[in-house]
Amino acid sequence: MSELQSCFRRYEKKYLLTPEQYVAVKRGMASWMKPDEHPNYTICNIYFDTENYDLIRMSLEKPVYKEKLRLRSYGVPGSRDPAFVEIKKKYDGVVYKRRVTLQAMDASRWLSGRGSGDGSQISREIDWFLQYYRPEPKVFLAYDREAYAAADGGELRITFDTDIRVRSNDLDLRSGNHAVPLLESNQILMEIKIPGTAPMWLARLLSNNSIFPTSFSKYGTYYKEFVLGGRSAEVKKEVVLSA
Repeated sequence: MSELQSCFRRYEKKYLLTPEQYVAVKRGMASWMKPDEHPNYTICNIYFDTENYDLIRMSLEKPVYKEKLRLRSYGVPGSRDPAFVEIKKKYDGVVYKRRVTLQAMDASRWLSGRGSGDGSQISREIDWFLQYYRPEPKVFLAYDREAYAAADGGELRITFDTDIRVRSNDLDLRSGNHAVPLLESNQILMEIKIPGTAPMWLARLLSNNSIFPTSFSKYGTYYKEFVLGGRSAEVKKEVVLSA
């Protein structure tokens, strides 16, 4: 899947769709977009933050610059499967992502202070982040993604995320993707990812279907609904960690 690059710069716009809007977008983009190389997959994340959730509280204030740290896998990994330690930064509306790929067990050890990265420049940046913020795992967050790429080979990508779910215990990617719903079951999160401005056909498609951007954040919604709102995200353990 095209997300496996180690760093990139792009704009990202998010939209919460109804099922009817989802169908209309899929129909309208059919001539312009094609299924990604890996069109359907599950993304699993562990988000890290300070003890008092300073990073997400700062992010929700919509500053010019913000950053976050997460551990990501595609599907539930075994201990020796790949996982991605990522710093995601946003400055003046532009998203920058830098990541290091390690085996899941090594990534977990690194982020818990019992191991190290791969020695790369990105790894050293993450080390600085870890030393400065002293972050700890806060939430597991997963979703099922449907991905599309530009049919003409351009950099435009459109993704649809469903069954966004969270849990506040068993904060290890290898523990499974069992969790509780974050959104109502009929809501679909669409993300448009592009290095510059959106093409005219896409702007018209969104306008004709009354689809408008939102500042929706998965981790931010978890923080507001579960941490501040008092909802429980503790769930029963699904699997035993692999060796």
